[in-house]
Amino acid sequence: MGFRKPKPVPFRSPGELEAMSEAGAIVGAALVAVRAASVPGVSTLELDEVAETVIREAGAVPSFKGYHGFPGSICSSVNDVVVHGIPSADVVLAEGDLVSIDCGAILDGWHGDSAWSFGVGELSTADAELSDATRISLEAGIAAMVDGARLTDISHAIENGTKAAEQKFGRSFGIVSGYGGHGIGREMHLEPFLANEGKPNRGPVLVVGSTLAIEPMLTLGTTETTVLDDDWTVVTDDGSRAAHWEHTVAVTEDGPRILTVRPRS
Repeated sequence: MGFRKPKPVPFRSPGELEAMSEAGAIVGAALVAVRAASVPGVSTLELDEVAETVIREAGAVPSFKGYHGFPGSICSSVNDVVVHGIPSADVVLAEGDLVSIDCGAILDGWHGDSAWSFGVGELSTADAELSDATRISLEAGIAAMVDGARLTDISHAIENGTKAAEQKFGRSFGIVSGYGGHGIGREMHLEPFLANEGKPNRGPVLVVGSTLAIEPMLTLGTTETTVLDDDWTVVTDDGSRAAHWEHTVAVTEDGPRILTVRPRS
């Protein structure tokens, strides 16, 4: 009895990766602009307008706006909101808030998708460490994006990154249950689903040109969440704060390539 060769994670040509990187650079620029605008007294709706302006002025289209009816160009998730927070004039930033901004853009039919957590002014030590831990987990997942690896090698690397952060900071973090990364290309969300924890060496194989959006979400408490009545906003069940970091990444012959690079501010 023979073994079936695992199917590859969908892959792109070098030219297509360049096109994706151009979309990704617009997302990166939008995130940098939103972070710069994130000061006390500013609403998340105003941040949404900042992002949409950057995206449209670059000749791209916000991929979130209208996606399954979502009204914003960004997801603006503050404090205990994990993901999918709807920009609102009623959500006004305050000193010490932990903000996660998720943003996507389409340029010439190609998608970029990235998320960034940061503080409004000074964060508490716990919140700063939470955001750093999520970044560490993302970087661990990115490092596993190599030719010949399997999908869950990335999941396992993200989980190990979280454990390493727990050791570094001497506190535990919850890996949000049921959410994760995804394939990306000419659509924002493609198969396969990428879990943020799990055993290695399972699932489809990564090949040169494979593209994934890697996006760990961690909390200072529970792994369990609830979707609010707006059918979008995801909050932690225990009210603990959450962070979300994401990059669109490609496998290359020279290792992982981040396609959603942020300009240095």
